[in-house]
Amino acid sequence: MKRRKDYLDEIINIDINREIRAGKPEAIYAESKSPQDLVAIVNAYLSEGKPVLVTKLNKDQISTLKREFSEIEVNERGRIAIVGNLEREIIGKTAILTAGTSDVPIAEEAATTAKFLGLEVMKFYDVGIAGLHRVLKPIKKIKESETDSIIVVAGMEGALPSVVAGLVDLPVIAVPTSVGYGVHLRGISTLFAMLQSCPSGVAVVNIDNGFGAAVLAYLISRVKFKALSKLSHHLQEEK
Repeated sequence: MKRRKDYLDEIINIDINREIRAGKPEAIYAESKSPQDLVAIVNAYLSEGKPVLVTKLNKDQISTLKREFSEIEVNERGRIAIVGNLEREIIGKTAILTAGTSDVPIAEEAATTAKFLGLEVMKFYDVGIAGLHRVLKPIKKIKESETDSIIVVAGMEGALPSVVAGLVDLPVIAVPTSVGYGVHLRGISTLFAMLQSCPSGVAVVNIDNGFGAAVLAYLISRVKFKALSKLSHHLQEEK
């Protein structure tokens, strides 16, 4: 019978240098992992002095992580957790909108991911097209702020990202959710609708992928932040 350490060496191969290489850190996808394996993987990150983001958690996994780690922030609605000491510079801002309250769990996954990566987050929930007037106030606030991107989370027919994209001059990241009836096909119809968006400037991530949407928002902000930092450095040198 294999020793526990030998078994873990076979399944764990963490990518500590991903942030240096690709601009964003590795995260742990918790789906199908046992609570014990998850704890071992988290410990592997913490042993390197790295905080870690854990996504798509179930209740048993959340309970285990809370019991094993004192330095942990859990977003139970978003099924996501930050483990370890998070010290990140704020490099930008994103706004997150949902069409309905049933879309909030995926939006919360995006919000926690954005926080982990160093983004300030503005939230506007339940502003879908069934009451189209509801989105006008959030759009006004977004335009008045220094927002770099907008994440729009929607199920059903997935129309909200198109509406938002027709009203703003910012990148819109559309997230289809598995919320809807029958022919909705657990988000496939929504995904197709978002890919067919008439207004330009809409990028679409996979179904229920709040994490991926937040990473894209972060990379947008990161490009802007690096450009502004380079410009500031150049101006300082000229003085």
